[in-house]
Amino acid sequence: MENKMLNSLQFLPGVGPKKAELLRSELGMETFGDLLYYFPYRYIDRSRFYKVMEVDENLPYIQIRGRFSRFALTGSKARQRLTAVFTDDSGNIQVLWFKGLKWIADTYANGNEYVLFGKPVRYGSQITMVHPEIEELARWENKMGKDLTPMYNTSEKMKNIGLNSKSIQRLAENVLKLCYADISETLPSYITSKYQLMPLREALREMHFPSNNEQLTRAQYRFKFEELFYIQLKIIRLKQLRKERSEGYIFTRDRDKLVRECFYKNIPFKLTGAQTRVLQEIRHFFASGRQMNVLLQGDVGSGKTLVALLSMLIAVDNGFQTCIMVPTEILARQHYASFCKYLEGLEVQVALLTGSTKAADRRVIYEEISSGKLNILIGTHALIEDTVNFKNLGYVVIDEQHRFGVAQRAALWEKASLNPHILVMTATPIPRTLAMTLYGDLDVCVIDEMPPGRKPIITRHANDSKRLRVFGWMEKIIAQGKQVYVVYPLIEESETLDYKTLEDGVEGISRAFPPPQYGIAVVHGRMKPADKEYSMRWFASGGAHILIATTVIEVGVDVPNATMMVIESAERFGLSQLHQLRGRVGRGADQSYCILMTADRISENAMQRIEAMVETNDGFTLAETDMRLRGPGDIEGTRQSGFDLNLRVANLARDGQLLIYVRQIAEAILDDDCDLKKPENSLLIKQLNKMKDHSFEWRKIS
Repeated sequence: MENKMLNSLQFLPGVGPKKAELLRSELGMETFGDLLYYFPYRYIDRSRFYKVMEVDENLPYIQIRGRFSRFALTGSKARQRLTAVFTDDSGNIQVLWFKGLKWIADTYANGNEYVLFGKPVRYGSQITMVHPEIEELARWENKMGKDLTPMYNTSEKMKNIGLNSKSIQRLAENVLKLCYADISETLPSYITSKYQLMPLREALREMHFPSNNEQLTRAQYRFKFEELFYIQLKIIRLKQLRKERSEGYIFTRDRDKLVRECFYKNIPFKLTGAQTRVLQEIRHFFASGRQMNVLLQGDVGSGKTLVALLSMLIAVDNGFQTCIMVPTEILARQHYASFCKYLEGLEVQVALLTGSTKAADRRVIYEEISSGKLNILIGTHALIEDTVNFKNLGYVVIDEQHRFGVAQRAALWEKASLNPHILVMTATPIPRTLAMTLYGDLDVCVIDEMPPGRKPIITRHANDSKRLRVFGWMEKIIAQGKQVYVVYPLIEESETLDYKTLEDGVEGISRAFPPPQYGIAVVHGRMKPADKEYSMRWFASGGAHILIATTVIEVGVDVPNATMMVIESAERFGLSQLHQLRGRVGRGADQSYCILMTADRISENAMQRIEAMVETNDGFTLAETDMRLRGPGDIEGTRQSGFDLNLRVANLARDGQLLIYVRQIAEAILDDDCDLKKPENSLLIKQLNKMKDHSFEWRKIS
């Protein structure tokens, strides 16, 4: 039997080939079903009718009912307009049109009663409605969902050929009439019954033609539930299958000689409780016989790198090689320096491999990694080159994972004979609901404690009018023997403009802090790698007092003597990036400061971000705020995750409790029927197969 939901839109009454092509190119719609699942973005309450005598220009969109009279054309041909008087039992209001004048006069000058919907404005001395929506009262009374008007997103191209919001609703009505019998339930009856979910047919009708607010809320809840439920069901099932099928190397607990030596010789402090807990969790995964796939979250400065090193030593103690891949050469060198410090006196061979590693040194590294002589390799994208062949790679660490594409991460997978254990680290705190969605098939470990002795960074907001005061503060910091970062935004779409802004900034700071009294280093993306490296080293060694940079320093600069950061045009950054940048200071025991410079006037949304930064240093709190303000799709890293959220109704920022609820339901179903082979779960399998797959599997490198 033919399923009309799959029919092409060009065969829908009121569409045709031209409109069908526009719906496809502008909105991605191709079938009747696509249109039916194109939901309104908001609804306008039209349950109330206003009397004409109540109307004034301060009211929002309103509706009135009455009759037209006294149509009149005024103005010359080029600037002609049509006016009419609209009357109810309380008085008269003027209605005005600039387009379609003859058709309007011919259509509505018949004495019938109509419903007008629009925004009242003052035109001259009169309250007027300009180009209102008009519907015959009899038709309005008979139509579905007349109290709440749905508003659909459309484009200018669509509006130009008559495909406005009202047109989309009419098309949805046509689809419902033609396809109502073909709409098949997408959730098993035991779920819809147990959780009192509106049936699919009814829910679709209510989304487009809501009977009232209560029914609309029920319909929206049904779709939120379904969207989040199937995402979680798929994620949890993938996780279960991975654990069942992904054999991994066993690192035994009794082989930790190097870890003990490292603590005894080179670590003069205790781990935090959170570091100790996470290390124990990693040990458990290592000993399980299954491949470890862990996302390690930790705020900037929480000690993730040390945990990674100690876990890598466990792998080395068990006779395996290990590597850590980082996004920048600067960060790679920083890790190499800290690893060498912690590994001093230990029988561990460690090497650094980056794009600038000399050919002779590369040959030595290639030979030692293939022979097994080299235990730990630190590097950038150079690690995934075909020339890098490990003898027995058992453990892979990916630092700042959001900086790598899926294919880059997956390339390391091929370098091991058996599934290597995977640790994915991020200093970008991820809201719980987003982590459950994007990384729900990974095990998540969190370092939620900062090392003792760290003072919270004091953050202040200053606008351009207070720049001289900020310069005075910088001067005091430098006089104390400390250093300062000055950061400028770098946004791909306007790289030239940003570069000019940075150049102007260098000029202004050089005037306020003239050389040779002050050393000013500059780092930006257009510099040659060698020049960039020189500037960074000059600043890190204490030679330069001020480092002026773009966001290239977001990852990978650790200068404990730098105690102040000035972020220019802070309103252009998201909260996640602001927090990352701020974390470059406060690396030592001294009090550190972050100054957020903005224009004198900024948007309300930008001000909310600035205020959040001033109020808290907690990265997880800021991540939740960031998702609330910008939405999950804009959170850094989601585009690299390989997971298409594709949420039509649900919102992770607002529907966090529902997400947790449906995850528990999905877990219970899979605990009872892990392969979903029971007859009552056949529909679940069918729907899962229809969903877009992950573009990769986390078990294949994370």
